[in-house]
Amino acid sequence: MATDDSTGTTGTTTGAGTSGESAFGSAKKAFADTASGFTDQASAKARDYATQGKDRAVDALDNVANLVTDAADQVSERLGDQYGGYIRQAADAVSGLATTLRAKDTDELIADARDVVRSSPAVAIAAAAAVGFLLARVVKSGFTPPASEGGPETAASTTPARSDAGKASKKTQPKPAPGETPVA
Repeated sequence: MATDDSTGTTGTTTGAGTSGESAFGSAKKAFADTASGFTDQASAKARDYATQGKDRAVDALDNVANLVTDAADQVSERLGDQYGGYIRQAADAVSGLATTLRAKDTDELIADARDVVRSSPAVAIAAAAAVGFLLARVVKSGFTPPASEGGPETAASTTPARSDAGKASKKTQPKPAPGETPVA
């Protein structure tokens, strides 16, 4: 018989209390290990996607910089070097952004984004809203049906025809001469 020091009662101990606690502890540890593994996998995938996105963004910025530089040359020929110079400055800024993105690691970009959000949350919220609006417009434009499927464009093109038909019937009725009363 064993005496419980906290209550002062005596009783026999069975191994059930300690084995139940150890089973719970081992299940808890197994769950924590599994969750940690999933977190690590998700983090690695997110970093891979971020790196791919960064590479695509750099390529897109390089293409934009090249297009803007070409436009600057055309503007210089037509309107003068002063206006072409403004556009070249914009192209240089885009190219500089592409170079900065290319030079930084994904972790550095994430840390920079966190710092910007912490230093000026209002700007970060406004930028997120603008990006969300642009993404919504892009997604919405991708889901509009073509005109051949009877979408809104087809309905809009038939509406004026009906209103023109009504106008044509009104035009065919003769107007009464001044001083005459119209006949119904």
